[in-house]
Amino acid sequence: MDSTRTVQVRGSIRLGQFLKLAGLAEDGALARELVTGGDVSVNGSPELRRGHHLEDGDLVEVESPVGRDAARVEVLPD
Repeated sequence: MDSTRTVQVRGSIRLGQFLKLAGLAEDGALARELVTGGDVSVNGSPELRRGHHLEDGDLVEVESPVGRDAARVEVLPD
């Protein structure tokens, strides 16, 4: 069974925004550091663009010194 949490969003969301919303990064500065450092992947592929637009069902994973954390995007209808 998948224990990855799902985070609901309305409309379009960028990777940097999602990292903060999902609690994968405390603030924008940390989100930028994680992404540019190559510590973030989307659907298993490294993503180096904070502005990458996420889609419904995307899996965002973060590798940090304290371990791996992940959240799945669920886009709610407008």
